[in-house]
Amino acid sequence: MFFFSAVVSIMAGLSSEENNALLNAYLPGDIIIGGLFPIHLQTNRTTIPGPVSCSHYSYQMFLQSQVMIYAIRDVNQRTPRLLPNITLGYSIYDTCGDVTLAIKAALELASDWPDPQRCSLPLNARFVQPKVMAVIGERFSEVSIAVSRLVALSSLAQISYASTSGLLSRKLKFPTFLRTISSDEYQTKAIAELVKQFNWKTVAIIGSDDEYGKYGSDRLSQNFKKIKDICIEFIDILPGYFSKNNSKTHERLAGLVGNVNKSTAEAIVIFTKGSNVDIIMEAAIKYKLNRTWIASDSWSTSTTLATLPGIEMAGQVFGFISNRNAVPGFKDYIMSVFNGTTNAILDYHLTHYPFCSNWSGEDSGVDCILTNSIKVTGQCVDIKCLANHMDEDETYNIYLAVQVIVEGIRRLLQCDHQKCDRHADFTALELLMEIKKVNFTVGKTHLFFDSYGDPSLGYDILYWDTAVNTLHERIKIIGGYWPNGNIAVPHDMVLKMQSVTVSLAMFTFVMSQNHEHTSRFLIQLTAYNCSKTCKPGHELKKQNVHLQCCNDCVPCAEGEYSTGQGAECKRCRDNEYSSPQRNDCLEKKIDFLGWSDPFIIMLSFLEALGIILTLVFAALFAMHRGTPIVKAVGGYLCFLELFSLLTCFCLTFSFPGKPSAFSCMIGMPLFGIAFSLCISCILANLLQILVGFMFDLKTKSWLNKVNQPVAVVAVVSGIQLALCVPWLCLYPPSPTWKSLQSTILLQCHKGSSEFFIAMLAYNALLALICFLFAFKGKQLPDLYKNASLITVSMLLYLIIWILFIPIYINLFGTYKQAIESAAILISSYSILCCHLAPKCYIMVFKKEMNDEKAIVEYIRKHYEGKGISVVK
Repeated sequence: MFFFSAVVSIMAGLSSEENNALLNAYLPGDIIIGGLFPIHLQTNRTTIPGPVSCSHYSYQMFLQSQVMIYAIRDVNQRTPRLLPNITLGYSIYDTCGDVTLAIKAALELASDWPDPQRCSLPLNARFVQPKVMAVIGERFSEVSIAVSRLVALSSLAQISYASTSGLLSRKLKFPTFLRTISSDEYQTKAIAELVKQFNWKTVAIIGSDDEYGKYGSDRLSQNFKKIKDICIEFIDILPGYFSKNNSKTHERLAGLVGNVNKSTAEAIVIFTKGSNVDIIMEAAIKYKLNRTWIASDSWSTSTTLATLPGIEMAGQVFGFISNRNAVPGFKDYIMSVFNGTTNAILDYHLTHYPFCSNWSGEDSGVDCILTNSIKVTGQCVDIKCLANHMDEDETYNIYLAVQVIVEGIRRLLQCDHQKCDRHADFTALELLMEIKKVNFTVGKTHLFFDSYGDPSLGYDILYWDTAVNTLHERIKIIGGYWPNGNIAVPHDMVLKMQSVTVSLAMFTFVMSQNHEHTSRFLIQLTAYNCSKTCKPGHELKKQNVHLQCCNDCVPCAEGEYSTGQGAECKRCRDNEYSSPQRNDCLEKKIDFLGWSDPFIIMLSFLEALGIILTLVFAALFAMHRGTPIVKAVGGYLCFLELFSLLTCFCLTFSFPGKPSAFSCMIGMPLFGIAFSLCISCILANLLQILVGFMFDLKTKSWLNKVNQPVAVVAVVSGIQLALCVPWLCLYPPSPTWKSLQSTILLQCHKGSSEFFIAMLAYNALLALICFLFAFKGKQLPDLYKNASLITVSMLLYLIIWILFIPIYINLFGTYKQAIESAAILISSYSILCCHLAPKCYIMVFKKEMNDEKAIVEYIRKHYEGKGISVVK
């Protein structure tokens, strides 16, 4: 209801807006076929309401309207008759390529509608049958969409000869629309396939903000994205209508020229109407853009563009057009000055563009150029020029549209060459349903419609050979495309790509003409591919996908190499590293903690010294084993303590050198066991000291129970043993290697970080307990200061390993194991020097202190100083 009201409003507006009636040709008949043609391509319409006039008269569009008249005339005069006792008529309007004018023409064709003042109609209302039974047109998709919505109200079949927008295939919106030209769905696939066949990698798309250009640009973008390695550098959507006198057009055109100049696209697809392309190509000639253009069917056969002065400076042009065929007898019909036919459109043409009187009546084959006239002129037109100006794609599609309608009528009226079994009193809907079912052959063209109203027709691939002077040979057919997706060169034409260089791409087309001889012509394409020849160590790579399609020479990353010519960077093997120039791979050196390292030499000296001192101390303790000072440090436990320290000093030698399974296993695990044994001996000694000087009966009773040196040592060191044995059995430390920049680092892997941490944590806990016990025992009357010395040694141990953990975690390389060795070494020296060395000093240099009387005297003085009497 809303649409009908809108139509009425438009019609009312048009009656006051248009001063002059639309150009119309009419022939009465039993069945009338409507026609909509943009004989004038533009109007003077602006944003300000006012009178509208048409401009840009087109010779081609004039000839297309005459093709429809010729085809209907041929049907009426053919013997035997295709429609016996039935005469076809026509009503053809010039729409000037304008939506509003096209709607007015459509309303004229369907003038038998109900009273426009009656706006309240029920939804199921049936319109009175229009005077026409079918409509051929319009040319432009945007106009066809508007007309189709209108004529669908009366179920009027609309057959377009040039509207290719895929939107018109949507039958829920456009149920009565059919066409004799392939949909843009196939054309965009054909363009994408051509780009793929030519191995172009970078493209640009120029479209327009109308139904034809917007849909085509969107579909092109989608199809290119499906093809691997094809990059769309930019998409520029221009206004639907360009005007040379419009300042905004100049701004957009300048921006477009700038985009093309900066572009590295190897092909630029222009998918818009021909009137817009006129302005673009004139700018391309002016600025000598010299690019490779791909033309959509709207302008691929434009003789106006193909004959522009200096068109070769714009570059090379490829294009697609519906399979080209000549309308049988139509050229002769033109050369005979339309065989005496008269109609209003022809009369208009003869009035404004009369034929030259010096015409000889023969076609000399000499080319001449006709340009679309903007203003009415009195210049005469040579009839042979007009005949040569005719296209062979849209004109043939118009001829097919007439044949489709005739075939539909024949099927509906059940006609043979003598009679029809039914009278011509059918409805437009009945004819529409029969047209949808047609399946027949016209000449060499087999035609039928699919469920979307589209035919199964292919495309010719064109090339503009500007080196050819004669117009009819300038636009050449070099290949073909069919809706099943196959792209090929028909008639034994072979397309061969000879070579592609950085600046020039060469293609050779082998073309068969009339199956009689083969001619070859060379097409040189300026390839604006941005590929470069990179020096060794670099690869061609896309840097920023959002800004450009161009590949840059990018240096190979560390550990990669490229031999040059932009080849992809490849990874070196694990035992290799890339050269400084990144052009080759070099063998990595094996690196581990060597014995010759100065730090290891120093550690080895200290380790050897520690072993010697430990053995010396053991000898001294053995010599004085019965003396009080030996008993004060635990008696026989001191030998177990010295043994554990000797083991720790010896284990430090397992860290330097090439790692092996044995050296990795005896390193940290055995250190954990040995050092826990050492600390357990110290802990047992501290318990002995605390029991000896404790006077609190309850505490002393508890300490007496735990003062079992053998049990304490066995239990405390046994727990560590229980941690380390599963570590060695289940997750043993083992040699491993790590690939670095130019070396392969050999080192020991801990096997299990959890067991390693648990081992260190347990030793730290033991050290903390010893520290607390020793700190508590510092006030006891101990002549040999065992508690104080143990406090210092345990504090040093804890500090060393607290510092070791962050250094160990953050350190990387060969010195990681050296730090482990140093930590073990310092820990061992802290006990050897702080706990045991003072005892040896007394045994050697202070022998008077190694006496029981000295101990008793020291204890007596200690308590007397506190005012406590001591019984001797």
